Amino acid sequence: MAEMHEIKLSPDMVARVTKRRGGKLHAIDRLDPAKTALIVIDMQNVWVKKGLPAYTPYCEGIVPNINRLAAAMRDAGGSVWWVRAIYGDDAPRTWSAYMEFLSPEFLGDMLAALTEGADGAALWHELDIQPDDQQVIKRRFSALIQGSSDLGERLHAAGIDTIIITGTATNVCCESTARDAFMLNYRTLVVYDANATVSDEAHNAALNALFVRFADVFTTDDVVDLLAAAPAKAMRRRAG
Repeated sequence: MAEMHEIKLSPDMVARVTKRRGGKLHAIDRLDPAKTALIVIDMQNVWVKKGLPAYTPYCEGIVPNINRLAAAMRDAGGSVWWVRAIYGDDAPRTWSAYMEFLSPEFLGDMLAALTEGADGAALWHELDIQPDDQQVIKRRFSALIQGSSDLGERLHAAGIDTIIITGTATNVCCESTARDAFMLNYRTLVVYDANATVSDEAHNAALNALFVRFADVFTTDDVVDLLAAAPAKAMRRRAG
């Protein structure tokens, strides 16, 4: 059975956030699916598949929740966006600062794995990817920082004002994208049982940091319920 993170939101952080929100745990209590995008970050073989250089045991465990969210989003009339990291072509030249953080051996393995066409760069085979879903390539941890991808432009063109962050790694690419989304004025949700990283400690540290200032943090069940409660007009827009 795939491993899942043990979630531990800080009681102090929960109390602070609840007080700041006037007694409410969640700031976001409604979704308009037509203006909402499910963003799935970096669920690629290099992180999910055993034997590849960045394998993370917790990634496979979140796949069913990501698939549930994707199905609920489509059913409600929202959109699903699969984001992949591709570093092997231009990162050595354009992101040289990051290259200095890795040993030559590990760097070589990662760049080879995250080159378009490599097995490591492909999305995990158990993800429920549908023809009408959107695909995005990013070249930095955050999908929304300038020069990383065209995600921001495409979301704007689609009229999206709310994004739901899932994928890996909670404390790296997911957190970076969530922080930038909030600063760019997106209503930002992070799903704590549909994100994964290398350890419970790293996962929970990221969730607590996001929850206190940058995002509303929900379970998969919470988000599915919000989508199910969306106005019927969103369903009609999808049907039409």
